[in-house]
Amino acid sequence: MNLEETIKQLPDSAGIYQYFDKDGRLLYIGKAKSLAKRVKSYFNFTPNLKPNTNLSSRITKMISQTLSMNYIVVNSEHDALILENSLIKQLAPKYNILLRDDKTYPYIYIDNSAEYPRFEITRKIIKSADIKYYGPYSVGARDILDSIYEICKLVQKKGCLKSKKLCLYYQIRKCLGPCELDVSKEKYAKELDLAKELIQNKKTLLKKLEERMLFYAQNLRFEEAGELRDRCERISRSEIKSEIDFASDENYDIFVLEHTEHRAVVVRIFMREGKIISSSHDYIQLHEGYDENELYQRVLMDFYSGEKPPIIAPILVASDFEGREIIEEYLTTLFEKKAEIRVPKRGDKKQLIELALINAAELLKREHKHNSDEMADEIKELFSLQKLPLRVEVFDNSHMAGVATVGAMAVYESGKFDKKSYRTYHLDSKDEYSQMRELLTKRAESFAKNSPPDLWIIDGGATLLKLALEILESSGTYLDVIAISKEKIDAKAHRAKGKASDIIHIKDDIFRLKDSDKRLHWVQKLRDEAHRCAINFHKKTKLKLDQESRLLELKGISQAKIVKLIKHFGTFEMLKKVSIEEISSVLNIKDANIIKNIYK
Repeated sequence: MNLEETIKQLPDSAGIYQYFDKDGRLLYIGKAKSLAKRVKSYFNFTPNLKPNTNLSSRITKMISQTLSMNYIVVNSEHDALILENSLIKQLAPKYNILLRDDKTYPYIYIDNSAEYPRFEITRKIIKSADIKYYGPYSVGARDILDSIYEICKLVQKKGCLKSKKLCLYYQIRKCLGPCELDVSKEKYAKELDLAKELIQNKKTLLKKLEERMLFYAQNLRFEEAGELRDRCERISRSEIKSEIDFASDENYDIFVLEHTEHRAVVVRIFMREGKIISSSHDYIQLHEGYDENELYQRVLMDFYSGEKPPIIAPILVASDFEGREIIEEYLTTLFEKKAEIRVPKRGDKKQLIELALINAAELLKREHKHNSDEMADEIKELFSLQKLPLRVEVFDNSHMAGVATVGAMAVYESGKFDKKSYRTYHLDSKDEYSQMRELLTKRAESFAKNSPPDLWIIDGGATLLKLALEILESSGTYLDVIAISKEKIDAKAHRAKGKASDIIHIKDDIFRLKDSDKRLHWVQKLRDEAHRCAINFHKKTKLKLDQESRLLELKGISQAKIVKLIKHFGTFEMLKKVSIEEISSVLNIKDANIIKNIYK
């Protein structure tokens, strides 16, 4: 069935639709209350099937490349929204805007039903009517909490009251000692009130921390002063400065968007009880143009991702967007109360939007100064990539004679390594081909939780490139892949210092760039970082294995037998789990009993 026939037979039902190009690559995933009406709105049918004339240039380009489509019927538009969001994260279609901010934000909370309440951190709702929440915090929640316990004489740890004896915290004047002393509720409440004031008023908190920092510096305690300086910086970073002062105790979640040609930024501001308590931002790469309607939907869906937040506030946005009603419906179900998405036109709330927009524009300007896309443009053009390689994942393995086999994934985004996104893996496979297959399969299986990047770089040649493409195809995800290998002389990789020539492999071509080529240097830099990461993780793993080996050797298990066990079971962790019978199938029953006694 061709595209036109498929479109004409679409049902008048809710669902999601997928557009594919001539090579079967996924271009776009959309949702619809009525598949028939929505999809037909993209096309003119006479005299031939072509893009509708009233479409944006971005969508016109997409429809011009569309050669086939699939669709899935669901029960409601609400279900279509959830399925669309899930599939976009997992499959990263070319024309959809992909957000990678899937983190949850922590809250500080206090359980007022406790005899001597104390503050803790949570990311989820705690079922109790006596819980009071403060937040959310993008950064600095732990720093605020640590500061509270240093300044206020509260019960410091959960288990303190159970001991019934005064401890060190009382001796150093960090606790009133209600575990043993008769501390009145009124006296303890004064410390709680101070703590609440410091949580809600960062200026007061920072002033007290700066006084301590000065004291440490004057007493030549420079390390402690430095730690407080860093803490103050993190606490300050979590909040946009504002002179806006709401007379009432209102709560708002504010979201605004700004963009350039290749990048957008989302700024979030959280107002609680009339004060801005924290803010955050994330950059979003734009590969095929900007669509504010889609981006607002994705931003809100991703932030309130499937869990009711501890504090539910009206949502303020800079402009109305298509699909606002269905997002409100989704959030109403999630919140278990009516969700509100408002577009302020005047007054203090409009000032909040303007404040957020000013900060968004400044963030884009600052990011542009620090991160140039010139190299990404050159790499895309040279290798004919589908997307600008703004986020890249790089893979390498490491082992020693089949022992301590590990894999590593380094991540490079917008001109710098994103070390918090690095991942390391213990691998069971014995040969390098199987190890890379295991490593890439693990990553592909996690696309639903951690969206795919724009490009994979593999340390290897044409064989591993083909393997990576097969794994991606089987996962339903299209990604550009580059493999980089050492030049081989007499069937061996040529690694003499200053002489090593790297070969770059893509799907349909091989590149032998000059040693001075900056594009080659870019790929080498990323490959070398993944190699460094894999080697370091291998060393840590090998050290741990050596410690396990020494333990077995002390009990009479020889090194030869240990090697035999690891070759059979893969890791010491697996050895700890297997039965005596399984171990005795490799060694003898006496050794099996010794090993199980060690690990019981």
